[in-house]
Amino acid sequence: MDWVRVAACWVLVMLAVSDLRSRRLSNFGVASFAALYFVDALLTGSAPFSLTVHTLTGGLSLALAALLFRLGWLGGGDAKLAAAVFLWSGPTLATQVFFIVSVSGLAIGLAVIACGVLARHHAPTADRLAWLAPARGVPYGIALAAGGAAAVWLPLIPASPLALHASLALELFARLA
Repeated sequence: MDWVRVAACWVLVMLAVSDLRSRRLSNFGVASFAALYFVDALLTGSAPFSLTVHTLTGGLSLALAALLFRLGWLGGGDAKLAAAVFLWSGPTLATQVFFIVSVSGLAIGLAVIACGVLARHHAPTADRLAWLAPARGVPYGIALAAGGAAAVWLPLIPASPLALHASLALELFARLA
């Protein structure tokens, strides 16, 4: 249902803005985004196997992101949002979504570095760029929100041959199981 997808993207926008401003992602916002996946699955009649593999993808993502959190490379809110994003993507779109998150995260990281250099060399701009100061960390929730939007809308785009083959393989596996 498109209204569910629009609501999911609205939640992602609010999370991205929150991460940019305060470097915090609310548990309520992340849980709402994840819950909207189940609402969408219910309204579109997703098969139980599809729900299972999507949930497993989200769970595996949470386990990996928790490890990154433990190592200090990712924030706790980012770890939870990553799980919700990959819940939406499922295994079929996980690679595409991971690519979008990675490239977006790289761009945001480079912007934070550039703002730090600019603030050091041009003092009058330091106050205006404080929201992207390197000392505050990288607002990776923005990159995750971009990937989340892709996970929400990519299933509605006609599949590429590779994605179609992956989808057929999952269906065949589901029938055999």
